[in-house]
Amino acid sequence: MPDSRVSVPRTNVRVVETAAQLRSEVTAARSAGKTIGLIPTMGALHEGHLSLVRAARHECGFTIATVFVNPTQFGPHEDFDKYPRTMAKDLELLDSVGTDVVFAPDRQSVYPSGFSTYVDPPEIANPWEGQCRPGHFRGVTTIVLKLFHLAGADVAYFGQKDYQQARVIQRMVEDLDVPVVVRVCPIVREADGLAMSSRNRYLDAEQRNRALALWRSLSLARDLVAAGERDGARVAQAMHDRLTELGVDRIDYAGLADPVTLQPVAEIQGPVVALIAAHVGQTRLIDNLRIEI
Repeated sequence: MPDSRVSVPRTNVRVVETAAQLRSEVTAARSAGKTIGLIPTMGALHEGHLSLVRAARHECGFTIATVFVNPTQFGPHEDFDKYPRTMAKDLELLDSVGTDVVFAPDRQSVYPSGFSTYVDPPEIANPWEGQCRPGHFRGVTTIVLKLFHLAGADVAYFGQKDYQQARVIQRMVEDLDVPVVVRVCPIVREADGLAMSSRNRYLDAEQRNRALALWRSLSLARDLVAAGERDGARVAQAMHDRLTELGVDRIDYAGLADPVTLQPVAEIQGPVVALIAAHVGQTRLIDNLRIEI
């Protein structure tokens, strides 16, 4: 299996692999009066991840990035085995933006033999990704809560590209009274609008061009609302049609949701978030755009 033991190259950034080592680093930082900023990642880093580290460094005295491909958030036919693992490059990038510590545990450290306790995600996890990826958010909430405890984080940073994930984490923190502030940072896009994603590296040149359909569909939704369209179903249909016209291979969903509850919007009366999950070749991509009236 991949992920049996993390291979850690030499780098200036400090890398720890066990909970005891991480807690030692956190204890020292707290003794120095520093606040703890946490950036959970699955590696295969890009500028979007680095923007989260920069935000953490701006606000916190001590930054911890985690690199762990979490098996419990992948379904049985998803891409866990082939998910890109680029530890050497990841550490170079994290070093370049001044990350204090990288926590890179192996699977056994996180899920030891006999592990059987999971977090039941909030209701906001049920639509959209929840319907397409049963069990996904159970794995997400479990690993994130574990990381919050291990890192003793004061503030945790997530990207808006995983909009529903960020809302699920915010709701979990509220419901369980977890003393962590959740910051959601803007999507980082390529010059042509493609949202940066670790899975973009799966795309060949032709697929990369077709992947722009997601941004163009979101832009169409924004333009329709700006022009006065208030029927959520008509906007959703237009998004579907644009995705199909521009050559995506399969659409999991495309539509408008309430930005807080994530329930589908029938009549647009205030801010909405346009959400898309679509497949280009064998690669599943997600994107979103918050739309104001």
